[in-house]
Amino acid sequence: MTSWRDTASPSVQQDLDGLLNLVLPLAQELLGKNGRFYPFGALVSTAGEVSLTASEVGLGEHPQPDRVLAGVYDGARATSGENRAAAFVSDVLVEGSDAVQVELEHRDGIALVVLVPYKPATLKRVPTFRDMSVAPGEPRVWIAS
Repeated sequence: MTSWRDTASPSVQQDLDGLLNLVLPLAQELLGKNGRFYPFGALVSTAGEVSLTASEVGLGEHPQPDRVLAGVYDGARATSGENRAAAFVSDVLVEGSDAVQVELEHRDGIALVVLVPYKPATLKRVPTFRDMSVAPGEPRVWIAS
């Protein structure tokens, strides 16, 4: 079976691995503190600097997560010329199980979806992450015309 790593350069792999290693612990921490989280993102600039992103304010006190995620996508698209990689993180339900979904994308054409099922935290403890799966994703930022 061919892996995305077979076609991705070492620098692309490093960018996407770095984003995943940044956002998964943060998602786990947010789940432990709050039991859920609103979608957020992270970007790698063309200079290699990593930053967290969120949707612009103005969606109300309790916005729908899909609207928040759409805002995170929009923000990444608006700054696509300044960045080379992006991650979009959301708390999802997959086949009846809670999971953290991380959409990873690189301007070099790689788009992946990483799903990490989890067992919710009890008594404000950290949720237990289970084995992750990786599948091809849909480009959200660097969309071929």
